Parts: sequence; structure tokens; C-alpha cells
Amino acid sequence: MNLTVPLIALVIGTFALRIAGPALRTRVTLSPRIDTLTTTAVAVIFVAIVATSTLLTEKNFAGFALPVGVAVAGILAWRQAPFVVIVIAAAATTATLRWFGVP
Repeated sequence: MNLTVPLIALVIGTFALRIAGPALRTRVTLSPRIDTLTTTAVAVIFVAIVATSTLLTEKNFAGFALPVGVAVAGILAWRQAPFVVIVIAAAATTATLRWFGVP
């Protein structure tokens, strides 16, 4: 199947939405309830993406080392540690647990 037409449609749609956002920002006002719902929806989607990428590898459980590493990263991010420290600590935690045989 030729994917050129769907690809062009996605490119046009993406650019249309990117241009419409700033153009309509001053003309359209959202109610506080809608604003709260969209903010909450973003947080829920982000948590779902983090959970699925943390807990699953392909269709199987990823083991305990990876979620522990992500938890360490979350705690350090909450404590406002520098990004480099967060990444290195999470990777080191996961690698150390795997080195000791924790799946």
C-alpha cells in the first residue's frame, strides 16, 4: 500500500494545527472547567505513557529493576535534582539491580 497520501495528509494536518493554535489563542477563550480538564488529561496521559513504558517490555512484564529505577528518577525529580543526576541515578539503580539478578 502506498503511504504517500496518508503521510501528506498528516503533514498538512499537523501544520494546520500548529498554525491554528497561535492564530486562535487570542480569539478563543476556554472556561476554567475546560482548562482544568485539559490540564488533568495531559497529566493522566503522561502517567499512562510512563506506566506502560516502565512496566511492559513488548507484551511481557519488564521486571522489578526498571520500575525501581523510574521510581528513583521520580523521587529525584520531585526533589528538583539536576537532570543529569536524575538520569545517571535511575540508570545506575536499574543496572545495579540487574547486576544482582533482580529481573
